Amino acid sequence: MTCWYEGPLAAFDTETTGVDVETDRIVSAALIVQQGAGTRPRVSRWLVNPGVPVPEAATAIHGLTEEHLQHNGRWPAPVMEEMARELGEQCAAGRPLVVMNAPFDLTLLDRELRRHRASTLSAYLANSPLCVLDPRVLDKHLDRYRKGRRTLTDLCAHYEVELDAAHDAAADAMAALDVVRAVGRRFASRLERLSPAELHTLQAVWHAAQARGLQAWFARSGTPETVDPAWPVRPELPAAA
Repeated sequence: MTCWYEGPLAAFDTETTGVDVETDRIVSAALIVQQGAGTRPRVSRWLVNPGVPVPEAATAIHGLTEEHLQHNGRWPAPVMEEMARELGEQCAAGRPLVVMNAPFDLTLLDRELRRHRASTLSAYLANSPLCVLDPRVLDKHLDRYRKGRRTLTDLCAHYEVELDAAHDAAADAMAALDVVRAVGRRFASRLERLSPAELHTLQAVWHAAQARGLQAWFARSGTPETVDPAWPVRPELPAAA
C-alpha cells in the first residue's frame, strides 16, 4: 500500500503585498497537483491586480511590480473565487493540501474572499473539510531540537529539495510539496501509520504548542510581538467598536 507521502498531493502558495494577513493583498498564487511522487505536476497560476499600491519591499522579494500587475493582473474578485473553488475541489477529491506556513496563505485567501466576495474560505469547503500538511509545523515538531531557521529555503537545503526560483508561487508550492514528501520519508516510522486527516488534527495541536513556546521566548526577550496559535486559518478579528 502506498504511503500518503508517496501518493497524490496538492500544494498552494501565494505572493503578496506584505505580511499582514488582515490588510495585505494577494498578487500571485499557484496550485500544484501531483498524482504521485515523481509524476508530472499540473500547475495552475493566477496573477492579480490588487487594486492597491505594491510596496517596493514586496516587489524586491517576488519581482512583481505595481505596473506589471496593473497591466497583466486580473481583478481580485473572480480570481479569489477561482482559487477557493480549486482548493475545494482538491478537498472534495480527498487530496491533502500542502501549504507552507498555512495560517499566512490560507488566512490571506479567507480575508480576500471576505473583502471581494462577501464570503469565506470555509464556505467553499462546506462539504469537504481542509486536510492540510504544513512542512514548517511538521519539521518543527519532528526535529524540534535542530538549530537554525525554518524558512522554505532552509527546509529545502536541509531536506535536499531543489528550489530554483524562490518567491515564485509555483516554484515555492512545488518545493513545499517535495519537502513534505521528504519529511514523510525521513520520519516514516513516526508518520506512516497516521492518515493525512489525523495529521491535520495533530498539526493544530503542535502549532499551538509551538506558538506558545515562541510567545514565551518573545516575552523573555522583551519583544512585544504576539503569536497566533490558530492553525491552519486564523479566526476573523472582532469588528472595531
